[in-house]
Amino acid sequence: MRRLVASILLCAPLALAGVDGVVTNSSTGKPASGATVTLFQTSQQGPQFINSVKSDAQGKFVFTEDVAPGKGGGPLLLQAVYGGVQYNKMLPPGSPVTAVEIPVFESSKAQGAAQIDQHMILLEPSADGTLTVSESYVIRNDGKTTWNNPDTGTLQFYLPPQSQGKVEVNALAPGGLPLRKAPDPGPKPNTYKLDFPIKPGESRVDLQWTMPFPVPGVFKDQILTKGGQTRIIAPVGVEFKGDGLKNLGQEPRTKATIWGVDGPAIEFKVEGTGSLADSAAAAGGGEGGGEGGNGQPALTMNLPKLYGLTLGSADILATFLAVKWLLLSVFSMLAIGFILLYRKAVPAATTEAAAEAAAVKKATKNARGRS
Repeated sequence: MRRLVASILLCAPLALAGVDGVVTNSSTGKPASGATVTLFQTSQQGPQFINSVKSDAQGKFVFTEDVAPGKGGGPLLLQAVYGGVQYNKMLPPGSPVTAVEIPVFESSKAQGAAQIDQHMILLEPSADGTLTVSESYVIRNDGKTTWNNPDTGTLQFYLPPQSQGKVEVNALAPGGLPLRKAPDPGPKPNTYKLDFPIKPGESRVDLQWTMPFPVPGVFKDQILTKGGQTRIIAPVGVEFKGDGLKNLGQEPRTKATIWGVDGPAIEFKVEGTGSLADSAAAAGGGEGGGEGGNGQPALTMNLPKLYGLTLGSADILATFLAVKWLLLSVFSMLAIGFILLYRKAVPAATTEAAAEAAAVKKATKNARGRS
């Protein structure tokens, strides 16, 4: 009888085990004290707030709530805010919930080792007089500090006046979740700055905007944040003409033409109409012998190449072309444990440190209402 009671007592803490771990400052290799750590349980309604604590002098944090990945919902999401920057840690079902490590970094307004590794622009003029522009930046940070400068932004870009400043911005940090970002006005007319911390590793920022554009017409742009050679892509049926353009050849699958341009001022003539989606469809859909009618297997295979190749590789351009019009799907797949279960990304508001207090307040109010 005593043994049975002892076994029950020993098992009780395990049954009620919560989540614990340590926040580590990867810039110094030491524990990060004073970080705000918030725990969410993902669900079909989005992330549900559970609790928020501070890491102690040893960087440790403890949540005593009886939760586990996949128990009563989906994966658990840990968010640590340190130095004004938020760092995410997803715990898919089956993941250990003890001794969880959340790496964070010191923040600096200095750019440090961060730089643009890839810059690609796709132009898709249509017969209805509209030009769709998709612009992608791959930013590498090989240092040990996060570049965070809200004053000037970590990415500045230009939009032609015809766009009326309407742009869709999606950003992805290393190991993070996709974020819909709103840029701020820049120091000069028609310029914009993006307040997006560039953490060590590889980040990606995608812009998409449209504007009225008669064909033939002259496309003008300005490169405000320089890094490597800018590549401009013309789908089948579209031609570029002008000084400073360097023909880099065709992408084999879609037959789109790739041009190099130096900048910072870009100006050339655009003739014809076409879209990458039409080119891909005409080429027979997915890459790799048509595997997967919707192209999904090819997309999955291309993901490692997209973030692993060096500047100037033909494959990185082919990969960009293959996935351009599915960029949001790419973002979602990087959080695959979350998206496959619930098909909803975390709302951008919950991933911003400035909105964390509002989320906590709302969740607490709902909990009181249910009580």
